[in-house]
Amino acid sequence: MGAQWKAAGKAANAAARSKIMSKLTKDIIMAAKAGADPNGNARLRAAIESAKKQSLPRDNIERAIKKGAGLLDETITYESVTYEGYAPHRVPVIVECLTDNRNRTTTSVRVLFRKGQLGNSGSVSWDFQHVGL
Repeated sequence: MGAQWKAAGKAANAAARSKIMSKLTKDIIMAAKAGADPNGNARLRAAIESAKKQSLPRDNIERAIKKGAGLLDETITYESVTYEGYAPHRVPVIVECLTDNRNRTTTSVRVLFRKGQLGNSGSVSWDFQHVGL
C-alpha cells in the first residue's frame, strides 16, 4: 500500500515539474524571437536565468533558443494574446496568455469571465501601468 502512495506522489511531482518546464521553454522561445543572443536580448537573458534556477537542462534551453530564432524546422508558433475585462464585482482584470491556438485560449478565458464581462482592447488597460520586461 505504501508503494502506491509513493508512486502517486512522484507522479504528481512530475506533472507539476513538467508544467513549470513547459512554461519556461515557451518563455525562452518567445524571447528568442527578438534575437538569439542573450547579450543583446535582456528578455532572453532573464528567461534563461529563471530556467537555470528551476534546473531546466541545458540542451532544452539551447533547443528552445534555436526554435524561437527559427533555426529548426519545427512549425509550432506561439503568440502572445491579451484579454481585458471585468471579473465579478466589477474588478478590472488583464489576462496575458502565450498560446499556439488562439481559439482554444479564447474559450478558456471566457469561462473565467462568465460572471463578469470580457471587454474590448483598451477597456481596462487605462487603469493599469505596465511594469517589467
